[in-house]
Amino acid sequence: MDLDFTPEELAFREEVRAFIADAFDDDMRARMAQSKNGHINKDGQVRWLKRLADKGWIAPDWPVEYGGTGWSLGKKYIYDMEMALAGAPSTSNMGLKMCAPVVMAFGTDEQKAQHLPKILSTDVWWCQGYSEPGSGSDLASLALKAERDGDHYVLNGSKTWTTYAQWADWMFCLVRTSNEAIRQQGISFLLLDMKTPGIQIVPIPTLDGPAEGDQEINQVFFDNVRVPVSNRIGKEGEGWTYAKYLLQFERGNAYAPGLSHMLNKVKKIAAVEQNGRGQRMLDDPDFRRKLAEAEIKMGALNATELRVFAGRANGEAMGAVSSMLKLEGSQMQQAMTELALEAAGVYAAPFVRDTWAELEGRTNAPRAGPDYAATVAPMYFNYRKTSIYAGSNEIQHNIMAKMVLGL
Repeated sequence: MDLDFTPEELAFREEVRAFIADAFDDDMRARMAQSKNGHINKDGQVRWLKRLADKGWIAPDWPVEYGGTGWSLGKKYIYDMEMALAGAPSTSNMGLKMCAPVVMAFGTDEQKAQHLPKILSTDVWWCQGYSEPGSGSDLASLALKAERDGDHYVLNGSKTWTTYAQWADWMFCLVRTSNEAIRQQGISFLLLDMKTPGIQIVPIPTLDGPAEGDQEINQVFFDNVRVPVSNRIGKEGEGWTYAKYLLQFERGNAYAPGLSHMLNKVKKIAAVEQNGRGQRMLDDPDFRRKLAEAEIKMGALNATELRVFAGRANGEAMGAVSSMLKLEGSQMQQAMTELALEAAGVYAAPFVRDTWAELEGRTNAPRAGPDYAATVAPMYFNYRKTSIYAGSNEIQHNIMAKMVLGL
């Protein structure tokens, strides 16, 4: 694989940088700098995504016939890296990166026509209904009932850890349509309107103490919720197959670009904060060793991702490799938050409940320590989730042992 950029790709890099300088406005930058979880509020995310849509860059991974860019691997890499290094908002929302690929692959023509254009334009926001109380990494044990009643399914039960359900217009959801000896065979994949009567959304408080308007996770309750059978993706009882296909996209994203941004942030903190001996943290031998080890691992992950995505461009399936990327990416994300916490030292201790309050004119109270310190500990706590969501590290090990090593 040739990793040298062509003159066309270098020109494209300048185009991406110019776009970011213009479209990534001061309000978005300020919010991202004070985000406790790497996201901004819904209005900000939609504003950013619509600017990408206007440019034609909102869905680089989509096929061209559905609105994708048709970029080469080099351009896709440049785009991801420049966006990450700038600290721009993520484009990996549930509709674009997870629901849409399933609709493209398994949906009817009517479902594609109904949902894909609105996902591409960000006019409809999606959430994911997978995990349940007692059914997380062991997802096949899910129990949300969907009983057939004529042309509808009637849903009773709940989903949990539902990211931004309070913002969502629609949910893609795994439900139990039958009880089989092999649990996976009784699961179906539904698309449902979140305004349907009988749906209740209850926030789940988290340790990072999200800013006002940025409650991240919820539990969603279903009480006799009627969903048209026409909203089912594919065949009844084959939802597990579609769910596994989706998880390749949830687990198989590129981690290296975002990690590069996190590493640069750690270096900036370490360049000004001191250890207990009056040295800059960046000059502390033990800290420099940890930083170097992290940078080497990140470089290895970056090379692996390039190799894997080059294979995808040639038509190779992601398969179990997505578990490898998810595992290493999650571990590296946690390692970066740990280094940031160590670099910030005592300044990471004061708790700022609402880091956006000053930006929104709701307070002018002074903070203890520099502004960047307010988000360091919350980010550390928030990123404990990365080794659990989309299948825990233990699950990823099991998948690789079975699918790659044949154990």
